[in-house]
Amino acid sequence: MTRTPLLRALLASAAIAASSLLAGCNSDQMSLATNAKANQPVPPKLVAEMQAKNMDLQSPILVRLFKQEAELEVWKQDRTGVFTLLKSYPICRWSGDLGPKVREGDRQAPEGFYAISPGQMNPQSSYYLSFNTGYPNAFDKSLGRTGSQLMVHGDCSSRGCYAMTDEQIAEIYSLGRESFFGGQRAFQLQAYPFKMTPVNFAKHRNNPNMPFWKMLKEGYDHFEVTRQEPKVDFCEHKYVFDAAPPPGSSKPLAFNASAKCPAYSVPADIADAVREKDQKDQTKLAELISKGTPVARLRTGIDGGMHQVFAAKIPDGSTGLSEVDDSSSVALAAFDRAPGTIPPTVNPPRRPSDGLLQKATETTSVAAAPATSTSNPPARVASASKDDIGGLLSGLSRRGGSGEITSSTAPTPSSPTQATARRNEPTPAPPRPHATVPKSADTKQAAAKPQLKPAVELNGATAAKPTTTGTISGAAPVVSSNNFEGRFSAFR
Repeated sequence: MTRTPLLRALLASAAIAASSLLAGCNSDQMSLATNAKANQPVPPKLVAEMQAKNMDLQSPILVRLFKQEAELEVWKQDRTGVFTLLKSYPICRWSGDLGPKVREGDRQAPEGFYAISPGQMNPQSSYYLSFNTGYPNAFDKSLGRTGSQLMVHGDCSSRGCYAMTDEQIAEIYSLGRESFFGGQRAFQLQAYPFKMTPVNFAKHRNNPNMPFWKMLKEGYDHFEVTRQEPKVDFCEHKYVFDAAPPPGSSKPLAFNASAKCPAYSVPADIADAVREKDQKDQTKLAELISKGTPVARLRTGIDGGMHQVFAAKIPDGSTGLSEVDDSSSVALAAFDRAPGTIPPTVNPPRRPSDGLLQKATETTSVAAAPATSTSNPPARVASASKDDIGGLLSGLSRRGGSGEITSSTAPTPSSPTQATARRNEPTPAPPRPHATVPKSADTKQAAAKPQLKPAVELNGATAAKPTTTGTISGAAPVVSSNNFEGRFSAFR
């Protein structure tokens, strides 16, 4: 039986009150039950879309992010148990470059596979609403990568995060909340530099991050062929997908990101389907390179990207490192207005100029010249492993000397200049009214009743957003991350 919002709020309040008897009085916990922003209902139009796609409101979700396309996808499990694309959202702003986050302060938005639990949802965010990506995961930590408070949030402002409009994050947040009410303990977040297609791999074949991206592509392919959330483990400083005990073994698998991989197998039906897809992708990749597909340009001095639908609404707006291609699932023609309120002080990516465009050397065949060695590896390049990661990346230089999904090697272009600004410092462009207030912890305090922003349909008109000069009016006191978990413990 579907619970009404009022009934659910009352039950959540009761659960929190019961837990407070054991843990002591905590007024911050109680405030979550009546947080207006975090309890906005899923828009009726989106509920109707779920019904049309044979989905339940509280069925599990899965989220995919793509930097180059500047898109966030929400997939939802239908009544047959298969994940189907529910909706694609244009990303208002992301920061950094294509490639993984390596260290605190590099302004990079993370790439990889992460699990989002209720405790990572932040209804008190100073960026309207947010959820923590969970970076660094075990793989990141095994490579010594650092960083914290990497979010998906509102406010269209990013210093290492994926930023949506407030209206968009309210809708995405509500979808995650409902999946938790339905019993999902955590939803998977897959963050990619671009859609893992042969075209994109051909364009970026000389990028030194290619070994890492090829590893992510394996997980991408697992989802593409099964339409099921891939099981993710880590060992030998690499990702392992859908691992199962070897035939005849009943011993549970034990994985350690920094240790040797245990003996495991991948179910034959999944392994065969992934292998077949990869072979087709390899064939197409070789064809594209042989036809002279140009290597992607190295655009220095640009911090991140923005979807074209937002850049088109901003005077002198630029998409930065983001590109819209024919495969985009977000139809620009559907947006007469921007999908959500764009803050008047939004800081778009720098517009590339002739002096900043350096065309990389184009290759016309799969085989390329040997990579030249460099004394200092690019600051933003992150190899997929500290050690040899085996057949998965065979033939690829550990330091990124190759950029192809073949055993050949290719010249490595220079790395973009490393951004030196830290997340809690002002951005180079004119600062936002609240830019001098550190937001990295994403847990500010403010007074007064939470301000409820009406939900909007992202393909239609949007409500006007008043100009703000500080934190969001009505943010409740700071709460610890595990308090949100308590709201859902009674419904699992």
